[in-house]
Amino acid sequence: METGLSEQQGVTRLCIQCALLLLQHGAESALVEELSTRLGLALGMDSVESAISSNAIVLTTLHNGECLTTTRKNNDRGINMHVVTEVQHIVIMAEHKLLDAKDVAKRFTQIKPLRYPRWLVVTMVGLSCACFCKLNNGGWDGALVTLCASTVAMYVRQALTHRSGHPQINFCITAFVATTISGLMLRLPAFEQTSTVAMAASVLLLVPGFPLINAVADMFKGHINTGLARWAIASLLTLATCIGVVMAMTLWGLRGWV
Repeated sequence: METGLSEQQGVTRLCIQCALLLLQHGAESALVEELSTRLGLALGMDSVESAISSNAIVLTTLHNGECLTTTRKNNDRGINMHVVTEVQHIVIMAEHKLLDAKDVAKRFTQIKPLRYPRWLVVTMVGLSCACFCKLNNGGWDGALVTLCASTVAMYVRQALTHRSGHPQINFCITAFVATTISGLMLRLPAFEQTSTVAMAASVLLLVPGFPLINAVADMFKGHINTGLARWAIASLLTLATCIGVVMAMTLWGLRGWV
């Protein structure tokens, strides 16, 4: 009896660790619930039930009439699909009996989020914003302005994130920097005829697309509370971005967006 209970405790910890890894790195709630349940069933549980919110997970396993419930607090660690994919692979291997509970626990501890070099992220974000400007009739001069502004803004955003700055403050400061650089560059004689699309394109790196997509997906799939929480967070980030843009335009007397 004690041996069975001990095994159930171990599997319960693995199930909620699985759910926590997914939720912390940007997976939608339906996927979190599905994979944690599949892992528990693959490791011998009769049933796995979970309740997911934006900042906590409650998970219960049922085995041989014994019910165990555990709770974990969720701390956002940023969107990272590498971690989500690794967890999916581990669950699939457990379902095919290629891994037991000890192997799954070992694999979970070995998961390390894949991070691209900072210089590469900064460069690619700058180029993507510049391309958007060019595609929206901003011209090559506008693309150059956007490239400079968004590259510096992304560097500032990464620096603030590295220092564990508050996300809303981070977005506000980054938007302020991007708008300031692009707006002041448009005042230079060489860019007097440049479209102000460059100003709008320079803050595109702050659009919270992934949280908004997850919010809609959660609400469509029945996780209303989590979806609304994610929607609220994304809206606050958007509001912080708007505040940063308005502050820069007011302070420097910049032209409005056309």
